[in-house]
Amino acid sequence: MEKLLNIKGKVIGKGRPLVCVPVMEETRERIVEEVRRLAELHADMIEWRVDAFAEAESMNAIRDVLYEIQPLVKDNILVYTFRSKEQGGEMALEREQICDIHQVAAETKVADFIDLEYFASEKPRKEIRQLQAMGAHIIASHHDFDQTPERSVMKTLLEEIRESGADIVKLAVMPQSMQDVLNLMEETNYFHEEYPDTPLITMSMGKTGSITRVAGEYFGSCVTFGAGKKASAPGQFEMEELGDILQMLDKSLNG
Repeated sequence: MEKLLNIKGKVIGKGRPLVCVPVMEETRERIVEEVRRLAELHADMIEWRVDAFAEAESMNAIRDVLYEIQPLVKDNILVYTFRSKEQGGEMALEREQICDIHQVAAETKVADFIDLEYFASEKPRKEIRQLQAMGAHIIASHHDFDQTPERSVMKTLLEEIRESGADIVKLAVMPQSMQDVLNLMEETNYFHEEYPDTPLITMSMGKTGSITRVAGEYFGSCVTFGAGKKASAPGQFEMEELGDILQMLDKSLNG
């Protein structure tokens, strides 16, 4: 029997990949405005990138934003992410500060998912269990903006993250060649076939890897990221364009 995540009526891990759109605004007013716009456009998932928020070091400011956007995302999955500078984010904070930021999200119970950079955490499994015990779902992620590791290394990374008990496993890498892209897609397919009950997100970034952002239904990646007003990573398609492509591919695949 399949064990699939069903959040706000959206199934994660089967069928057409969900489109997640990042909110990269700096001020509370613009964050709320963009979340409202994306909610009205019926975005599957909305990711608040807290590292882009000018007041990210203020727990009270973060809490205020979460409570203000809460009524706007009743039908949209909200992903709460602080992306570190080392993994392509906008701001550098101490690890303890990032842990506190995660705690705020879990305490408010506004975010459906908290993205946790797995290998950047001192005790990732403990942190994942604590946040899950508070009611949050966890996307355990790793981003490599320099390269695409060998297949054996990607396999090890994915399996180690999976063993943590995270709700979704995520890996994003930077290709140096089309072979890198093929290697990621092949390893994604292998993981999905081996662990069909573990939702997986993978992507190859930049123009070279753009095919991975639309072909997830074919090889096992269940969420893809589309650009709203601002892209959060190189190679993202515009949200509505991406949705149209995914719909056509889903129709082709499933008749």
